[in-house]
Amino acid sequence: MNQVLRSHADRIVREAVSAVLPDEAVRRALGNIRFSGRVLLVAAGKAAWQMAHAASACLGSRIENGVVVTKYGHVRGPIANFTCFEAGHPVPDENSFRGTQAALDLVADLSERDTVLFLLSGGGSALFEKPLVSAEELQGITAQLLSCGADIVEINTVRKRLSAVKGGRFARFCSPARVEAVVLSDILGDPLDMIASGPAAPDTSTSEDARRVAEKYSLELSDDARKLLDAETPKVLENVHTQVTGSVRELCAAAADACRRLGYEPFLLTDRLCCQAKEAGSFLASILKTHAGDGRPLAFIAGGETVVQVTGHGLGGRNQELALAAAPSISGMENAAVFSFGSDGTDGPTDAAGGYSDGDTCRALAEAGLAVDAVLRENGAYPALKRVGGLIITGPTGTNVNDAAIALLWND
Repeated sequence: MNQVLRSHADRIVREAVSAVLPDEAVRRALGNIRFSGRVLLVAAGKAAWQMAHAASACLGSRIENGVVVTKYGHVRGPIANFTCFEAGHPVPDENSFRGTQAALDLVADLSERDTVLFLLSGGGSALFEKPLVSAEELQGITAQLLSCGADIVEINTVRKRLSAVKGGRFARFCSPARVEAVVLSDILGDPLDMIASGPAAPDTSTSEDARRVAEKYSLELSDDARKLLDAETPKVLENVHTQVTGSVRELCAAAADACRRLGYEPFLLTDRLCCQAKEAGSFLASILKTHAGDGRPLAFIAGGETVVQVTGHGLGGRNQELALAAAPSISGMENAAVFSFGSDGTDGPTDAAGGYSDGDTCRALAEAGLAVDAVLRENGAYPALKRVGGLIITGPTGTNVNDAAIALLWND
């Protein structure tokens, strides 16, 4: 492993994530809100604890009570008089349902003078949930959507129709109270109705869209679930005001700044990456090969969210798969590396934020008896990268503004 490139990758990850922590963004958003009546807080998503902590520090006792629902391992301690729940992601579990019900109980029977401060971040689709089908069926449908190669918009188009809180229904439940939503975006283009499946946003998707996704991926649905796909979601919400406080664009800009400080000339390829993880890894590796003789340190940055089509039974995530897929094309290059990470510090059902590969990765894997093609067919990037020191481990970061994949070329 190229220790210089690996140290550069770790520093870029650390500095980029630090730059997009939601604390200051939440404080700025709160300064634009005029609160009235009772103020109750609901926070949902992978960044929920960090956002709620910032709001509590800013507003103090002005918030009467709060409920926070976030991913396992993401609660960093108690917050004032808030009740914190940790729950399942990417598949909702019983704690998702318990936390969501606690939030619904909190905001029930409010008046038009009252305010619900709703702090939302990516991951809320699994964490903030009250299913309209059985828990078992919802979990099964979620698993199908996550493994079939559907993108996040397609996944959420279906999920919001199976839920009592998604697709604007949470805001409708809060009515007549005013909902002040502060959103940390993890979806390309910041579509409010798709971030965490839009609990407080009018839904732009239609029942026809949902049926089309179900047919495209041959989803196994009960008759009750199919009927729910035909039920339209709220298209107008008059009690909601929303502010978007962060996005993948900021993550990419922060990564570029970190690369520049290390001596690289950064190039932003896109902040709307949306394709198979393996294809993205191969593409970034090809760019490195094209510029191998340019004679100056270069960094190529792509932000967004890739997808994985599950064909095996291994353990991994989209960022790990992207990094591993780049390894064959840069094999033997002493000055090249590709790494990819989730800004929230988790990648798929693993404790890694992402993965790293360089010109030595294929050789190291071969010595361990592993072939990249076979590992990718089994979707087993996590144990493979772990064998060769290629996992990026940050722990939960407190933010969630999508992923960044970066290709480094250290030309002397």
